[in-house]
Amino acid sequence: MSDESTNLPESERLPTMQRILDNPFILLFIGVLFPAVFYIIWGIVEIVNIPIAQ
Repeated sequence: MSDESTNLPESERLPTMQRILDNPFILLFIGVLFPAVFYIIWGIVEIVNIPIAQ
């Protein structure tokens, strides 16, 4: 019973997306960062669109 990953040459690396999707901490970071940035930008746009009182 041999592991296929041990048969890969040393110069062959995993694709970037596979390394990102295999790391739960990166997924957690992305899952928190994107909504936070989205809502901050959305809030700034809403504040800018408030009409000035006269």
